[in-house]
Amino acid sequence: MRESRTLSRDIEATAIPYGEKVPLKSGATLFVMQALGGSYTAMSDQGYMVRIEGQDADAIGEQVQAGPSAEEMASKPLGELVWDQLRTCYDPEIPVNIVDLGLVYSCDTEDLPAGGHKVAVRFSLTAPGCGMGDVLKRDIEQKVQALPGVGEIDVQIAFDPPWDQSRMTEAARLQLGLM
Repeated sequence: MRESRTLSRDIEATAIPYGEKVPLKSGATLFVMQALGGSYTAMSDQGYMVRIEGQDADAIGEQVQAGPSAEEMASKPLGELVWDQLRTCYDPEIPVNIVDLGLVYSCDTEDLPAGGHKVAVRFSLTAPGCGMGDVLKRDIEQKVQALPGVGEIDVQIAFDPPWDQSRMTEAARLQLGLM
């Protein structure tokens, strides 16, 4: 995918791989390279990669993606819904979700005494120095917090054990040409 788009309004994007916020002005040309999980990876007309969040999809002529439907949420247990949401989180440089990449080390739910549930997610990065860690963490927090019944969320980046390609699913390795 490499589609040229013109920004219809000013937005703030995230520079890849540094994770810093960068302003993009209305009228700028972007080349959308990846559209996964409700966010977009694009190349700016200045030659740097950026991640455009889903709430700014309209600025590049896309529709903001809706979360899971009420029917979906009513038909599945919370743990399954959380894993479904984690599968919508993508490293902006890799077209495979963080679950299939093997980045999610654990995902636990527990009842809160006052009602609702606490969700704890422990995940890693493909490289310890990756600047996108906080971006992925916010993505996870926002998507899981939007689920009904989630009262608390604790998302932690883990570096032990270090991530390696053996944690990837077969499908992910095949998609990335590693098989």
